Amino acid sequence: MMQRFVPAWLMPEAASTQAAKVDAIFFGLTVISAAIVLVVVGLVVTFAIRFRRGSKADRGALPSVVSREFEIGWTAATLFVFLFIFWWAASAEIGAYTPPKDAIEIHVVAKQWMWKTQASNGAREINELHVPVGAPVRLMLTSQDVIHSFYIPAFRLKRDAVPGRQTETWFQATKTGTFHLMCTEFCGTDHSRMLGRVIVMEPQDYAAWLSAQPEGDDLAHAGERLFTERGCAGCHAPGSTIHAPDLAGLWGKTIPLEGGRTVTVDAAYIRDSILQPARDIAAGYAPIMPSYAGLLTDGEVQELTAYLRALGAGPRTVRSPGVPPLSSRVPGSARERSPAMVPGAPVADTPAPAGPAVGP
Repeated sequence: MMQRFVPAWLMPEAASTQAAKVDAIFFGLTVISAAIVLVVVGLVVTFAIRFRRGSKADRGALPSVVSREFEIGWTAATLFVFLFIFWWAASAEIGAYTPPKDAIEIHVVAKQWMWKTQASNGAREINELHVPVGAPVRLMLTSQDVIHSFYIPAFRLKRDAVPGRQTETWFQATKTGTFHLMCTEFCGTDHSRMLGRVIVMEPQDYAAWLSAQPEGDDLAHAGERLFTERGCAGCHAPGSTIHAPDLAGLWGKTIPLEGGRTVTVDAAYIRDSILQPARDIAAGYAPIMPSYAGLLTDGEVQELTAYLRALGAGPRTVRSPGVPPLSSRVPGSARERSPAMVPGAPVADTPAPAGPAVGP
């Protein structure tokens, strides 16, 4: 709506729901700031003329209503405006970090000097990101080396990718087309060449593109296989003789830690537990888990996290690999998908055939 009052050449293209909110805040702050400047400048000019040297203006003491009630009034009004602006901007920022539950999940790994993306069904891209228009997309970001910043100007979206931790954000594109993707955190000599593009497609075109991608394991099934290959099942399986937490049904739960603290089992906690296991030790368990820092890539950590998320937050049950099926929200195999299918629809998926593991 704000674009109606501003020439098109003055503002970058807006192509997401978040862009409309950011633009509204920008124009709102501009209008409020301009109004304050006009009031202040107007008062300065008025007082400079009225109380110039030699004028006959009354310079006696101000009435008490002006020196007290008036001062309290404008101070309170300023505080109200500040609180309103803070609430308005903060609500938009907080909303940018809270994706809808049905969002399409895409993992992003930054590396000097490229963006590597992987969809939940295993489709991988470098410096490109295909998404459907009108569907919320959740991005899980991390970095293999230094701090990068994932930035899509047309979406007004900017989020840091930090080594050693996982950040997330989301967007919902409102128009189709190709949009710039860039890094806005200086990350080395070729920082300016760390460019890519986001391709927004109609849902049926996106489904057709997804079907044409090479078939492979989705993140959850790749993580399930990695869970066994790396020996995690030897300690965390329900029938293990080693006293370690059973991971089925833990996702999203609040668990107690040694020392009386509690923590919510989410992507950040899973990552810390894999790479820094001595940091937050679950209550009632010995600190015997080794660190996998340097032994697992960021992509493998994402796969393990996707597997544990797929186990869900329901009752803990004894589960053999593949039975029952993972709730990984994979839109079917290449044979099951069709151009008419809306991406992201939950289906009863089955484990992909075993094959050689593919690194990120």
